[in-house]
Amino acid sequence: MLTIFWISLAILVYSYIIFPLLLKLFVTPKDITSVTLETYPSVDIIIAAYNEESCIKERIENALQQNYQGKLQILVASDGSKDSTGEIITSFTDDRVIAINFENNRGKISVLNDLIETSSADFLVFTDANTDFKEDAVEVLVTSFSENIGAVSGELILETDDGNQNKDGLYWQYEQFLKKSESALGGILGANGAIYAIRRELYIPLPKDTIVDDFCIAMNVKKQGYDVVYNDKAIATEEIAPSLNDEFGRRVRIGTGNYKAFMANFWALSPSQGWFSTCYWSHKVFRWFAPHLMILSFISNLFLLSHSFYLMCFIGQVLFYITGWYGQQKISKGIQVSGVVAIISFFLSMNVGLGKGFIQFLKGHQSGGWQRTARTGETK
Repeated sequence: MLTIFWISLAILVYSYIIFPLLLKLFVTPKDITSVTLETYPSVDIIIAAYNEESCIKERIENALQQNYQGKLQILVASDGSKDSTGEIITSFTDDRVIAINFENNRGKISVLNDLIETSSADFLVFTDANTDFKEDAVEVLVTSFSENIGAVSGELILETDDGNQNKDGLYWQYEQFLKKSESALGGILGANGAIYAIRRELYIPLPKDTIVDDFCIAMNVKKQGYDVVYNDKAIATEEIAPSLNDEFGRRVRIGTGNYKAFMANFWALSPSQGWFSTCYWSHKVFRWFAPHLMILSFISNLFLLSHSFYLMCFIGQVLFYITGWYGQQKISKGIQVSGVVAIISFFLSMNVGLGKGFIQFLKGHQSGGWQRTARTGETK
């Protein structure tokens, strides 16, 4: 039990603290050099939407405001929405908007596969229905492609109001730092689903039950021998989920998708992949199994209570979990808590969601359907 306790604890500390610290100390993020284009390639912006009547009109209008100098189209589809999303997207008369209103809800991946099959553009830019692009975002993405680059992830800025205690925005800044550092090592994992671009010919249709499509699409690009890089000058903004409860459902779904992606990408575990494999283990795999490691650490600690040091460790773990539970109870009632309590609550909520996602995965979750995340200011 002693070995299990220390190995579990060491992996958790390494993944969340030591690995980022090593990146901070020894890796200098690199700026992506823009390529000068004699002729601008064609681009299709891909948007799959489900029940997004509150924001889809503004999303398409924002996409049309891009100052990209080449041919630009917006391919947008409603996936059997039960609100007016389908009517809104088909109401656009601009020739650059190609809209499809699917009658049945089949899941995001089925929609993406269908949209991309109709595309003949040189590059595809993926985004979400509630995202806003800075006017030069598409141009920055496209001019980031050199010969060996197959995908470029942009910078997503999560916006929130002062009363929102969901710490996903803070965690996202932490994740952005990791992505930038890993990009310098050639080890960036996945992409920001709200803003990224790939070469059209590198898109491999995904199984319809895929959940973390942005991760899987980027991994498929890397698997084909091309680099995936991060350019923080291609900027998008998005509102953070208004509460921990709203974020929790998304975490469960992403968790299920993570374990599916793990099973589909054993190739990335091989040391032959160099820094990419190191980043994959350190940043993704170890964290995907953080709930398991937390349980192992807690249970193994129970068998070591006869030693005063491990008794203190156990008390520390209990206090940590009580603090997280307490914080979640207060936050769910709209009561302000300290920053430390909010961070602990978010960390536990994130990993409980991931653990629940693992249970869904074990149950053989096969649904390709999707649920939208609540937006700030919406009523339920």
